[in-house]
Amino acid sequence: MAVLVVLIVLVIVVGLIFVVLYNGLVALKNKVEAAWAQIDVQLTRRSELIPNLVETVKGYAAHEKDTLDAVIRARNAAQSASGPQEAAAADNMLTGALKSVFALSEAYPDLKANTNFLALQEELTATEDKIAYARQFYNDTVNKYNTKIQTLPSNVIAGMLNYAPREYFEAAGEARGPVSVQF
Repeated sequence: MAVLVVLIVLVIVVGLIFVVLYNGLVALKNKVEAAWAQIDVQLTRRSELIPNLVETVKGYAAHEKDTLDAVIRARNAAQSASGPQEAAAADNMLTGALKSVFALSEAYPDLKANTNFLALQEELTATEDKIAYARQFYNDTVNKYNTKIQTLPSNVIAGMLNYAPREYFEAAGEARGPVSVQF
């Protein structure tokens, strides 16, 4: 009788541990997906601002077609990117193209003084800050998730349920440095 009670208690304890670990894994997985959604929201917001910026610049620097075309190509690549690695590469390309557009404002004083251009530049700068915060939050959440699925005892359950490590949203090369936006 005592053995049966101990066995029942042991099964209940193991079951509770399984439930707690499983729920923790699900919560972290959902948090990673929500963090990625926030990055996607900010990247989409930036992509929506770019056509207005390009149209504003076209009016002042029509012969800078190559620069403006590069921005549009980078924007299209960013919109079609899927997953953190592809999105990071597209994000880096778009950031470089935007730097070129902002550099144009130095060559065109009328553009630099245009209130529409200045407002768009300010919006893009604010959006870049939001992207940086969302990226940091996402990477922190991915770190917690990856650690959880790789450490005992949750790695046993994660392995049984095919939980795989997630990719970080990382900047590559020169994009790891600060982005300078000239006003």
